[in-house]
Amino acid sequence: MELLHRLCQIHAPSGNEVLMKEFLLHYVQENQASWKVKPQLVHGKGFQDCLMLVFGQPRTVIFAHMDSIGFMVRYGKQLIRIGGPVAEAGYKLVGEDSQGKIECTVVENEETGALSYDFDREIERGTELVFKCDYRETEETVQSCYLDNRLGVWNALQVAETLENGIIAFGCWEETGGGSVGYLAKYIHETYGVTQALISDITWVTEGVQAGQGVAISLRDSLIPRRSFVQKIIKIAQEANIPHQVEVESAGGSDGKELHYGPIPWDWCFIGAPEDHVHSPNELVHKKDIQAMVDLYKVLMQKL
Repeated sequence: MELLHRLCQIHAPSGNEVLMKEFLLHYVQENQASWKVKPQLVHGKGFQDCLMLVFGQPRTVIFAHMDSIGFMVRYGKQLIRIGGPVAEAGYKLVGEDSQGKIECTVVENEETGALSYDFDREIERGTELVFKCDYRETEETVQSCYLDNRLGVWNALQVAETLENGIIAFGCWEETGGGSVGYLAKYIHETYGVTQALISDITWVTEGVQAGQGVAISLRDSLIPRRSFVQKIIKIAQEANIPHQVEVESAGGSDGKELHYGPIPWDWCFIGAPEDHVHSPNELVHKKDIQAMVDLYKVLMQKL
């Protein structure tokens, strides 16, 4: 899983996904010759830092967000969250400004909870800082910062190797509330007539969704996708004997929100491996769930 390790180290907090887009573009160009179908690459003017891969005659699109949570330097030594990272005193952050590379430490005010950093100089305001990657792999698990959503991106790239008909859309800004899926969805619908979407993202380990028990298929988070579409997905997973768990939550969200609130009649479903220690430097996912995620996406892209 060296590719996943590399993905987890790329600096791409919400709003600055360009390095991830460039990495993916290079990766596709280097590897597509060995894929079953060579995709059309859609990017550039009108798509900001997004990237789409179009295979054959698509019926379904996989959305995978490229961005991560992180922090932005305010004034003095203040830190502001990008998205919802867990912040504990002592966490290591990395980044770069015009004066050079940065590796600093999170400091939290015990009384106010305000965040700042400890570094040997003042970091330029607006600089983005992300968790320092400490990638750990065992026979059963993978642990690192940013498995959400580098694992979702990795999953899409595994599917791309054998995909004959479909679209993979790598989007931006998901961790801060969306911003790109709306116009990607409009382009996809108007150009290819596609109205089915799978959200390749990572969910939570909870009392009802356990690590090592299979990929999670979400019946709801803060939103409720169309039941008949989700039931079709569950039936396909059952017939293929792919380990899966049905998720029912009252909160949370994903790129599915922009599809749900838009004017196009999208059917969408969040399908992802569950992780523990969410939005921390120590996100943990079981390899059985990763395998089940890849297996289910490959089957769904054939059968939906």
